[in-house]
This record gives sequence, structure tokens and C-alpha cells, in this order.
Amino acid sequence: MLAAYTKEFQFNIKLATPVILGMLGHTLVAFVDNIMVGQLGTAELAAVSLGNSFMFIAMSLGIGFSTAITPLVAEADSEGNFKAGKSSFKHGLFLCTVLGIALFLMVFIAKPLMYYMDQPPEVVDLAMPYLTLVAVSLVPLIVFQAFKQCSDGLSMTKYPMYATIIANVVNIVLNYVFIFGKWGFPQLGIVGAAVGTLASRIIMLGYLWFLMSQHYKSREYVLRIKLFELSKRMLKKLLGLGFPSALQMFFEVAIFTAAIWLSGILGKNPQAANQIALNLSSMTFMVAMGFGVAAMIRVGNQKGLRRFRELRRIAFSIFLITILFSMVFAIVFLIFNGELPKIYLDEQDPEKFADNFQVLTIAAKLLLIAAIFQISDGVQVVVLGALRGMQDVMIPTLITFIAYWLIGFPISYYLSMYTEYGSSGIWIGLLAGLTVSALLLFIRFNILSRRLILKFQEEDSDD
Repeated sequence: MLAAYTKEFQFNIKLATPVILGMLGHTLVAFVDNIMVGQLGTAELAAVSLGNSFMFIAMSLGIGFSTAITPLVAEADSEGNFKAGKSSFKHGLFLCTVLGIALFLMVFIAKPLMYYMDQPPEVVDLAMPYLTLVAVSLVPLIVFQAFKQCSDGLSMTKYPMYATIIANVVNIVLNYVFIFGKWGFPQLGIVGAAVGTLASRIIMLGYLWFLMSQHYKSREYVLRIKLFELSKRMLKKLLGLGFPSALQMFFEVAIFTAAIWLSGILGKNPQAANQIALNLSSMTFMVAMGFGVAAMIRVGNQKGLRRFRELRRIAFSIFLITILFSMVFAIVFLIFNGELPKIYLDEQDPEKFADNFQVLTIAAKLLLIAAIFQISDGVQVVVLGALRGMQDVMIPTLITFIAYWLIGFPISYYLSMYTEYGSSGIWIGLLAGLTVSALLLFIRFNILSRRLILKFQEEDSDD
């Protein structure tokens, strides 16, 4: 019985690994930013956290929307229908371009809100110029996502990984140069981190397009794109899939963003500690998210082939391997909760010792809670991927809203603002929201996949 699932592990890992590495690349950009900026001080680290909180919300909408492209391309690819696949990508690219520009404008206009959010004034002053440049990078990032989702849908998951690796190298070099003023360049502090992020995302987009234009399978997808010859039917289909998917990601990312803002109300050191714990847990989340993409691709393929028993078996094999990885990450966080935060701050700096010690103490406690929610966080994102592969988006959107905003956020707010739990209370709320989401989404997949099998059996018997 177990062998029916474990025999898929090798292929699932092979498919998911490039996606995981690519997504870890995005997180690595933030990881490098945080380590380098952390050397400047806790206020600077908190400022990057505050600025990125606006970016996380915008990115969740853009990246979430772009995921609508993958199941449509995957289904068309399994059917051998190039025309339908390119149409899905072209319309998705158009919508992602428009959305990227709109999100940039939204973030730029929303910047002054930081002054009214009861955040530390020194942190807000540092975050404003940083956010301006990083907001511009939303446009190439969201357009990149359209190309990435098309590449994933064609099961060409390595190309986005290569593009992300190149971008990370550029980001690290430019961060070092501009944050600290090396090699004759001006010392820009946290604004230097924004310069690195913007440049790396432009290069990432250009390089992925180049790679796809050279491969026989994707060449015709990315060349001769008549971007403004659009079909209302296809736009409506993509919007119908993309908008709920964007809301799903928004509801989850927004509660983590709310954690940043709540921790800012508690002070700059709790906010810096929250950023450290969030960055570390984001890296393990990207592994689960990579398996979620693998689930979306493989489920989309099986749906196109109408092999619903295989769809269910393959999905369960991906759920299982995600749980195993999540257990490993949980153990790492439990064992090294006190050591991992030290990567970000200089514990021996005598001038900043008091601030750094407080940040490290809080971050260590948060990682214990992060260890507990590794499994529920992994399960909810991989099941969401499988449901997107089945093009089921409306009910999962409602589930994520209930789990995060009717259950998780009220717990975070009450425990952090009205009890002695403080920062830990914020993360207890995150744990509650992720756990409820994982349970309800799994129940949804179980019911839906069984229903598809029964419906197919009935149709087959009628024939």
C-alpha cells in the first residue's frame, strides 16, 4: 500500500527540486539582504522588514494570480494542444504585465501609510527610500512569474531555477558594493539592498526569456507573441482562476504581514526578531511550495488525461513526501533555535549588545513555534497546489480566508496586544491559522478527488 506512494518520490523530487531551488532563490535574496543589513543595526533590519511587508502583499497578489497559467498550460501540454497552451500563456502574460504595473503604483501610493501605523519613527524614515526602489522591481518580478509559470506548466522547471541563480549572484555582489560602499561606489545603506534587488529581477526576467527562446518545446511560446490580440473568453477564464488564487496567497501572506506590523507596535527589536524568524521559516516554506507546484503540474496533467485514480494517488504521494521534509525542518528548528538567529546579528558587538541580545532571545522563542507549524504549513500549501491543478479555486479561497482571518489573526492580535505572550502570541495565532487551513483543504481535496473518480466510473459504465 505504502509502496504505491513512495514509488513516486523520485520523480516528484526530480520535478520539484528546480522549482524549490528557484523559490529558495527568491528567499535567498531576502536572506542576503537581512544578513548584510543586520550588520548596520536592528533599526535597519526592522526597516527592511517594514518595507518588505508592503512588498509581500503586492507580491502575493501578483504571484498568486500567475499560478493560473500553470494548470492551463500543463493540461494543454498533456493533450498536445499547442494553440491552447500558447493562448493561456499569452493572455496570462498580458494580465501579469498590467498587474505588475498596477501593484507598483499601489505600493508607491500606499508608502505614506507607514507614518500612521504606529511603527517606530526611526524605522519608518529608513524604510521609505528603500521601498521606493523595491516597488519598481515588482514589474519585472510579476512579468517573470508569467514566464516561470509557463515553463513550469511545460514541465521545464529547471529554467526558472537557472534564472534565479544568476539573479542571486547579481544581488549578492550589488548588495555588498552598494550597502557598504565598496570598490569606490557610494555607501547607500539599506537603499543599496534595494538597488541589488531591482537589478537582479530585471536580469532574472531577461535570462529566463532567453533560455525559453532557445528550447524547441518553449520557443514558439515566447517568440512572436501578439500581446494585444486578446480573447475575452480566455481573459475571463484566466481571471476566474487567477483572482481566487491571488486571494488565497494574499490571505496567507497578509497574516504574516500583519505579524510584521503587530511586532512593530511592540517595538523595533520585536520587529527585527520577527523578521529573522520569518525569513528562516520562509526558506523551509519554499520547499513545500515547490512540492505544491509539482502537485499542480502533475495533477493538471492527470486531469487532462482524465486519469482520476492516478491523480489522487500521485497527489497523496506528494503530500506524504512534503510531510517527511517538514518533519526534518521541524527538528532542525527545535535543535538550533538559539543558534540560527545569530547568523543575522553580531552577538559580540559591544555597542549593540543589549538590542542584539533581546532580538536573538525573542527570535529563538519564535522558531520553537515555527517548528511546530512546519507540518501544517507544508500540508496546506501542497494541497492548495493539487486543488489548483484540478482548477478548484473558489472553495479553497473561502477556506484560507476563514482559517487566517477569522481564526488566526484574532488570536495573534489578542495574545500579542492584551497578554504577556507578546511576539510569541503573534506566532501562536499563525500556528492556529495554518493548522485549520491544512485540515480543511485536505478534507476538500479528499472529497473532490473521490467525487471525480465516482463520476468517471459512472460515465464509463454508461458507455
